[in-house]
Amino acid sequence: MHRVFRNKTAIFLFVAPGMLLFALTFLAPILVSGYYSFTDTLAPGTPVKMVGFDNYTNLLFHDGKFWLALRNALLLGIGFIVLQHPICIFFAILLDRLGGKAEKIFRTIFFIPCVISVVVISKMWLSLLDPTFGMLNKLLDLIGLDALKHAWLGESSTALGSMLFILIWAGFGWGLLFYYAGVKGISEDLYEAAQLDGASGFRMHLKITVPLLKPVIAVQFTLAIITALKQMETVFLTTNGGPGDSTQFLAVYLYNKAFSASQYGYANAISILFVIVCLLATYLSNRLTRSDATDF
Repeated sequence: MHRVFRNKTAIFLFVAPGMLLFALTFLAPILVSGYYSFTDTLAPGTPVKMVGFDNYTNLLFHDGKFWLALRNALLLGIGFIVLQHPICIFFAILLDRLGGKAEKIFRTIFFIPCVISVVVISKMWLSLLDPTFGMLNKLLDLIGLDALKHAWLGESSTALGSMLFILIWAGFGWGLLFYYAGVKGISEDLYEAAQLDGASGFRMHLKITVPLLKPVIAVQFTLAIITALKQMETVFLTTNGGPGDSTQFLAVYLYNKAFSASQYGYANAISILFVIVCLLATYLSNRLTRSDATDF
């Protein structure tokens, strides 16, 4: 077996199928998209006219919607990191301490939104936030706070906040699953030793659990940024970027430019910048979290 792994031909034969699949499903589409990004074609198969870097110039210097969509995606990423992840860590620790049947039941309940269809989740929140018949406005009426009633997804002042809440809620189960697995991997001996030294409760988890979760936090940090940047389905099914462009996100903007506005070349320029932003965000998040994560 060792002779096989020292044989360069054998190594190439083992690696070649995977590399070919990677090239056909990842590199080739990016290259084709890069080609079309320098054109003003309306759709695949239509006449192609090369326009050079005009699409990129318009995007970077004249397209305010692109920067708005990027800002909204970054706000969502910050929401994941600042709001969702600390809550996920708290409930992961709580579930681990709970134990028994209750742990299994609540673990399942928290993960249910992740296995429900995106269409169902979108329709559910459209119903809950409906300005006339929605449960939220009905509840505000019931407790005498009718002055706070809004068309939550229909007004620019509340649409973005409502959308960020929906997306953070919908992804809560996945974040909890990662942190729960990390907490389960921490030896009970550490907690017992800490208790003997007088540590307990919040202080014990702050000094033991959170530091040992730093490799998981590093991975989650990167996933949060990527997930925020490629967010589309829920936004498309609820607001489609509206009202106006208040809930515009990069993937939704790209889709609308390609298939609604028939600006296929321009949409491909967005997709190339989208890939560059994802790679840059991943690189920066890895640099920011690598030193801390590798200390444990």
